[in-house]
Formats: sequence, C-alpha cells, structure tokens
Amino acid sequence: MSAISRFDPVAELSDNVRTKFYIGGQWRTPASRETLELVSPVTEEITLRVPAGMPADMDAAVKAARQAFDRGEWPRLSPQQRGACLERLAGELRKREDILRRLWIAQVGVPRWFADAFTGLGAVYLDYYGAMANTYEFETERKVAMGRAKVVKEPVGVAALIVPWNTPLILLTQKLGPALLAGCTTVIKPSPETPLDALLLAECADAAGLPPGVINVVPSGRETGDWLIRQPAVDKVSFTGSTAAGKHIASVCADRLARVSLELGGKSASIICDDADLQQWLNTTAAFTMPFSGQICFSQSRVLVPKKRHDEVLDAFTTAIGGMTVGDPWQQTTHIGPVSMARQRDRVMGYIEAGKKEGARVVLGGGGVPGLDRGYFVAPTVFDRVTNDMKIAQEEIFGPVVSVISYENDEEAIRIANDSVYGLSGTVFSSDPDRAERIARRIRTGNISINGLQIDPCCPFGGYKQSGMGREGGPEGLQPYLELKTIYLPA
Repeated sequence: MSAISRFDPVAELSDNVRTKFYIGGQWRTPASRETLELVSPVTEEITLRVPAGMPADMDAAVKAARQAFDRGEWPRLSPQQRGACLERLAGELRKREDILRRLWIAQVGVPRWFADAFTGLGAVYLDYYGAMANTYEFETERKVAMGRAKVVKEPVGVAALIVPWNTPLILLTQKLGPALLAGCTTVIKPSPETPLDALLLAECADAAGLPPGVINVVPSGRETGDWLIRQPAVDKVSFTGSTAAGKHIASVCADRLARVSLELGGKSASIICDDADLQQWLNTTAAFTMPFSGQICFSQSRVLVPKKRHDEVLDAFTTAIGGMTVGDPWQQTTHIGPVSMARQRDRVMGYIEAGKKEGARVVLGGGGVPGLDRGYFVAPTVFDRVTNDMKIAQEEIFGPVVSVISYENDEEAIRIANDSVYGLSGTVFSSDPDRAERIARRIRTGNISINGLQIDPCCPFGGYKQSGMGREGGPEGLQPYLELKTIYLPA
C-alpha cells in the first residue's frame, strides 16, 4: 500500500460497523438511506459512506437504554460486577488497538506518533474505572438525631454521551467508564466525521458480554443530536466539543432540568518565567503548543515570555517548530499532519488573516505548505507582537497557530493568562518550583502543570469559565453520573 492508504475500511471493518447501528444489543438496519461521507484529510477523497442516524434510529436507542435501566439487570448489579464488565471491555479494546490506531489516522489525519502514544488511553480509562469498583464508597452510614441514615449513590439513569471528532475513542471512554461503573445505560452519539470508533467499541461490548441496551450507538448529524438531548427519557447529557454547542446543550438541558456536564474549548497559556530552563520547555511542551495540528482543547496556544528573554525564546521556539516535519501522517517521521477537514482549514486560514490585519507579525508559517497542494494542510504558524486583546489571542482557533505574548513580571503574566473567557489548561516553567506553584495557584484554569505537561486518568480534567461544567477522570469523573439519596432509618 502507499504511504497514504494504510487503512481499508471495506476490508478491515465488519459489515455491521460499516452499515448498521448498535441498539438494544443488536445490529440494526438504519431507518433511512441517508449517509455520512468520510473524507480523507490527506487526499480529500471520500473513503467511505456510512449510515446517518435519524430521529427514528435515536428513538429506538433511547427506548432500549431506558428499558435496560428501568427493567434490566445492569443498575442492579453490584459495582464489582460492573467493574469486571469494564475490565473485559478494556481487554476487547486492547485486542483492536492496532485497527483503532490506524482508524484514527485515516479518519482525521492525526500523526502516527500521536496515535501510537495515545490510542491505548481508551482501555486505560476503562480499566481505571473498572478497578475503582473495588474502592469507591457507593453507600455510607451516618448518625443522625433520631437514629441513623444511609447516604446512597445511585445511577442518574440514561446518559447521552456526545463525542467530538478530534480524539473520539479517548473522549468516549472518559465518559463511558464512569457512566457504566455508576450503573447508567448509555446512548452514544459519535461525531459525523468520526463515527467508526464508537461502532468498533460496540463490537467490543458485544464480545465482552455487556447486557443488551447498556451501550447503544447511533452516529448522526446535528439535527438528530439535537433531538436526542431534548428527550425526557434521557436523564443526563455529557458533551465534549465547542463552547457554542455546549451553551446550546446547556440551555436545552436547563429547560427540562436534565443533568449535564460539558468539556469545552480552551485558550491555554504556557508561562515561561525569567528563570525557566528553556530547553526543558522545548523538550516537554513546545510540541503541545500545536499538537495534532492544534486540534486539541488543551493546546498551549498562548506562549507568555518575559520581555528580557523574548528574543531568545522566540528564536528557539520558531527553530523547534520550523524543524518539525509537516506531511503524510502515516509516516513515523511526520510531526504535524493536516487539519481534519476543509472547513477547519478555512477557519484556521481566516484566523491567520485576522492576526495579520490586527498587526501581529508572522514569524513562521502563515499559509499553506509548499509542495502539499492536496490535503488540508496549514503550515505551523507562530505570531509575534501579539497583544492579548487580539482575536487570535482570545478565540480558540483549533489549528496550528500560536501567539507569543510578552510580559513584564509575574503579576502581568498572571493577568494575561487569566484575561480569557476560557480556563481549561496551562503550564508554568521556572527553576523555582515554589514560585511556579504560586503562579499556578492564581491561574483560573482547571488543569495546570509545572515544568512539563501532564494529564492522568486518576485526576479530574475540565475547565473554569466557558471551558465547561463538571469534570472527567478521577473519582470526580464518576460523580456526574450519580444521584444522592438519603434513607433515614429508625433508631
């Protein structure tokens, strides 16, 4: 095979995954002949057409999940029994890790090194919540004035899990692990651009022996997704995606008081202090200013540099980014591939033009990639002379575009970092860890790393402000799928 055709969906995927939906423990024929077109971001060619879910399909999925919750065994199993199912599901996922890795590259052009490093996290999240079944207290007892009371944590009910296109498997398992451990049943709506990961996971659920209706998968577009979040039979919605879509989902759920958690956008700042080890920052974090062509919510897309080290940092940073190979994501030597779709490329190019018009200076990139006339490629772009009120410093671009912003002292760095409607991630680099922690504690963000960049399944991930509501990961990620009940007992 050529370097850009290393996944053959017709040959490598089952007929069920390519042509059906998974509802009530069965592979069902879609209600209509409407399809979703999967387009290669490298060749711009259609690689596969798969069914598009309609409200009738989603209605069947919601009814199956509702029946499985109200009358099925899943919520009534012990946490340990559900945990064992999660571990079996993780095992089935690991058996398919190679195909899932290559599927990720094929669907959205994630570079091979990135897929190699992170595809396995899907099974890790399921194992993490499977193991938590043995340690988490779902029931506690308290003394009260007239005897005793039991505080019981029960599943919230039917959970709609809505997953974006950029990291579909990992973000799905972040939601699915705690939802299943809690005892919820689920309706999964993957993105129309990346429907196949969730359907492969449905095959894993089948093989792992999960009861019918616990996992239901219907890929669809926006209209059917909007139908889903409005259903009274859906008790909770968990969404990862854009802030604009999150606001809409929150308003719909608020109208019917459905539970909702949102993991949304970011405009994270990487603060380099005047005493920072620049090489350490370059080694650990520079690539994560625009990972996966910047299409990751925790991208460190604002680089804050002290004025007295500005030239040194800018030169080192542009040299490091400029030395990265842009091209075929299947090649191990490629650092940065294409953006994932035509509309994303056009969006990113629009922001680059806006930055130029506002007076920022392009020191690297700023357009297409020479020699790559086919595919949705955008050159890694670094802007200097950026002020934090510029559009490119305030809005999430979701592309390989980074703003370098100068500051005078720690107080100004903190002010600039916090001058954003977002608060998802961030980093601080200093040779004095105590100083770095003092700065980190004052940044209004849900996640921040010192002298590196870390995300771990055992810790909560989520954001302040317009970066979302609720957390995923850690024991905190289980809480949104639970309701609290107090049972007062006689003395």
